[in-house]
Amino acid sequence: MTNHTIAAKAAVLTSEPRAPSRHITDHLLLTGLVGDALVVFLALAFSSWLRFQTSLAHVGVDASSIYWTEYFGHVMFGAGLFLLLLPHREIYDLHRIFRFRRIGLAIVRTGLIWLVAYMALSGLLRYGREISRLYVFIAFGITTSALVVWRFLLSQFVSEEAVAQRLRQRILFVGWSAAARSLAQAILNDARHPYEIVGYVPAPRAPEPGVPPVFVRKLADFDSMAEVLASHEVDIVIHADLNASTQETMTLADLCEKEMVDFKVIAGCFPVLRSCLRLQTVSGVPVLGVTYFPLENPFNVAIKQLIDLVGGLVGLGLSAPIVAVFAALVYRESPGPVIYRQRRLGRHGRPFWIYKIRSMRADAERDGTVGWTVKGDPRRLRIGSFMRRWNIDELPQFWNVLKGDMSLVGPRPERPELISVFKEEISHYNARHNVKPGITGWAQVNGFRGDTDLNERIRCDLHYIENWSPLLDLQIVGMTLFRHKNAA
Repeated sequence: MTNHTIAAKAAVLTSEPRAPSRHITDHLLLTGLVGDALVVFLALAFSSWLRFQTSLAHVGVDASSIYWTEYFGHVMFGAGLFLLLLPHREIYDLHRIFRFRRIGLAIVRTGLIWLVAYMALSGLLRYGREISRLYVFIAFGITTSALVVWRFLLSQFVSEEAVAQRLRQRILFVGWSAAARSLAQAILNDARHPYEIVGYVPAPRAPEPGVPPVFVRKLADFDSMAEVLASHEVDIVIHADLNASTQETMTLADLCEKEMVDFKVIAGCFPVLRSCLRLQTVSGVPVLGVTYFPLENPFNVAIKQLIDLVGGLVGLGLSAPIVAVFAALVYRESPGPVIYRQRRLGRHGRPFWIYKIRSMRADAERDGTVGWTVKGDPRRLRIGSFMRRWNIDELPQFWNVLKGDMSLVGPRPERPELISVFKEEISHYNARHNVKPGITGWAQVNGFRGDTDLNERIRCDLHYIENWSPLLDLQIVGMTLFRHKNAA
């Protein structure tokens, strides 16, 4: 597919993909992670003070000669160990946010594991002063109690209907079955359920095994699925038609991928699809969904956001003088606004404004043509070629990172007009929108940016999404700093 074809079609296809408010989930989970970290650290520090600076210093082994700050190394090690153990109890799973009882039990169980591991590791590593067993038991009681109280307060906030309504994922059933009825009834009976039923669309073939209850309303016919997904802001499609053909199932899965909607199949349909599926249960009903990517894990998302916050602050501070110098050079060559902003689509198709140092003439897009620049583009400024070769024009995007629109590393964001074409003609294109776009990415450090092979760019982006880790992000940042390409 050539850039001319893309530009021509983009002039006609200008609708943006749906932009649900699911990003609030990321902020809430990050709040939970940061809050947990603060509570654990403060609780351990307070336990140290309580053990060594109060009358407890004379209980058991006399510790009155120890000042509580001398235990700072033990506090930091204990806090780090506790925070490493918490995610294994899935307390950062969105589906548990609404269920305080499960989170409270998970915290207590984590605390018990921590109690044993902390004493054992402190004895083996022998760093700083010898660990006080009384301190460890005090720390266990105070830390677990403080975490339970903090998480209770957070659950009360989440339970407010205005917040809960934005967090619930909206489910659409396609077809109907006994398992679908069980799931729908479970959601209706549980006020704290993390799902909301939008309705159902009949399967393309009749008859169906059963009729939905009155609270599951019919929205439209199967032929209008695309309109239903957009107008009702559907988050999850559950395919409940046990008699669907392979082609019908794959067609529905492909539509969901294009519209950035999660696709799941009632487990009875398992013989239809043989790969890229993950079995899970929703209120006891087994359903199948597409492969679970690393950055769909809420804890991984929170870790990446913390890295972005620190990296964004450092990057913005270090790059500010460079931006000022090159902005002056751009203005000298081509008077006019020096910071250029453009509409792009981010995670889950949410639109945002991306910022760059202008590298072309101020009137470069006055004819409304949408497309990439090409080698030798006459619209480009002389200083613009240099900035692009060294990625200097991208430096203002550290502000996008701090705003939460972008990440330091991820697939490069595209314009809505181009995405309208790409999602129809390139397989799995919209899978890129499962993660935040980045200032740099795996495709860019491998030479695929600007007017390059689009299919190879998508292949690199999908490789990044499927294999994400903090170390991969660090590798990409390093490759961006120490390698440059002759960009278009």
